[in-house]
Amino acid sequence: MREKASISSTITNIARIHTDFPTKFGVPRQSGLVPLEAKIVFEPPYRDPSAVRGLEGFSHIWLIWQFSEAMGSKLSPTVRPPRLGGNVRMGVFATRSPFRPNHLGLSSVKLERIERHPQWGPVLHVLGADMVDQTPIFDIKPYLPYVDSQPDAVGGFAAPLTAHKLQVVFPERGLDLIPESLHRGLCSLLEQDPRPGYVQDPNRVFGISFADFDIRFTVTQNILTVVQIIRRADTF
Repeated sequence: MREKASISSTITNIARIHTDFPTKFGVPRQSGLVPLEAKIVFEPPYRDPSAVRGLEGFSHIWLIWQFSEAMGSKLSPTVRPPRLGGNVRMGVFATRSPFRPNHLGLSSVKLERIERHPQWGPVLHVLGADMVDQTPIFDIKPYLPYVDSQPDAVGGFAAPLTAHKLQVVFPERGLDLIPESLHRGLCSLLEQDPRPGYVQDPNRVFGISFADFDIRFTVTQNILTVVQIIRRADTF
């Protein structure tokens, strides 16, 4: 096989996404699983409204982005998918692990609307992102149903796990501390079981950062119980 000369390219951030996840723990494992709102703000050189002309006609878009929280990690040809319990190794190219050679992520999100912001230019409001706040975006492409949707696709080792959901229980008036606009997204997030797949200790208290809150919970069998919600110095 004839080899071509190696080409070294520099990828430029065109935008950053603003989400309710200040840290990576608790971020949805796949895009589209949790209907949380996010905003995509372009970097100054890419704020020309002409660059998104016609995008408003599409319901979904593809985002190509960087696993910025995984940069500098040691690379391995195999990884341990969380949904297989964290004890079974699969090839890195058979997973969507962030620990990959070029640290590139690919997500499909719903495009809710395009805001014409006086300072930031066109701002994309999307649903279903699976990224940490301030994640760099490298490219945006429209989702094309007639080629991007594959009804006969097979899900490999991940297929049987898509229906896994927990029952979420909040303490009395616990949700009153959180804005109503965030209730649906938070409940959907917790239903997906944000714990590492290899940790099943029913006595362990887990915590995720979500918007302006720290949510602490335990999981026993199929029930996730929220035990504490913290906002700054306030607790219940």
